[in-house]
Amino acid sequence: MTRCIEVTEADDSRLELFRDVKDRDLTGRAGLFMAEGQVVLERLFGSRLCETVSVLTTLERLRNLDLSALAEEVPVYVVAQGLMDEIAGFPIHRGYLALGRYVPPALGAALARPRVRALVLSAIANTDNMGGLLRNAAAFGVDAVLIDAQCCDPLYRKAIRVSVGGVFQVPHYRVDDLTVALKTYNLAPYGLSPSGAMRLDEVVPQARSAFLFGAEGPGLTRELMEACTTVRIDMHGGFDSLNVATTSGIVLYHMCH
Repeated sequence: MTRCIEVTEADDSRLELFRDVKDRDLTGRAGLFMAEGQVVLERLFGSRLCETVSVLTTLERLRNLDLSALAEEVPVYVVAQGLMDEIAGFPIHRGYLALGRYVPPALGAALARPRVRALVLSAIANTDNMGGLLRNAAAFGVDAVLIDAQCCDPLYRKAIRVSVGGVFQVPHYRVDDLTVALKTYNLAPYGLSPSGAMRLDEVVPQARSAFLFGAEGPGLTRELMEACTTVRIDMHGGFDSLNVATTSGIVLYHMCH
């Protein structure tokens, strides 16, 4: 049975990495990430990409948490709600926190199959957008997500929450040069842009394909656009673009079928 440990003191050293959650969102957690919420934690417990290090919850919340996929050796610390809020530094309304470690397979292994669908992101700095993009990647069966140096961390606590744990289902990789990575792994690139040469419904993606999205406003760089088949979504009412996460859902639904 998973080990459940009652803790009654806020200064207990075993809870050190759960302390001051918002401050550590900025300073880091020694290579670990923080997850919150019941659905997110249960996806973490069953993830093939991550290891759960420890869990913090209350006795009331523990009764509803499915621990069946959690390794026996992982400690589950149980505290009173007031103590949990004190340790975290703000009210934890969801009542569940967990520390995890990201351990994905090598990028080459993730892209080894003959048919591949990759999501490629450039300069996605907004954590809500990043979370939405990873949620869509999981929902539509993307094999891997490639991000550049200008993207925020998909394992930022808020991005994990917005992804509803999707970040635990699809491996992501930070690469130095997206254009080089596309060539190295033989991925046919399709770049989304309001000025794209092809309508989305005209595109029949190649077996090994990558779908590129840039930051809202500036979009993809000229270098990336020149490397891609450019794709647009025609709209009405004077609009030429959508939120990047919304756009990715439409595109991935079409491209991953």
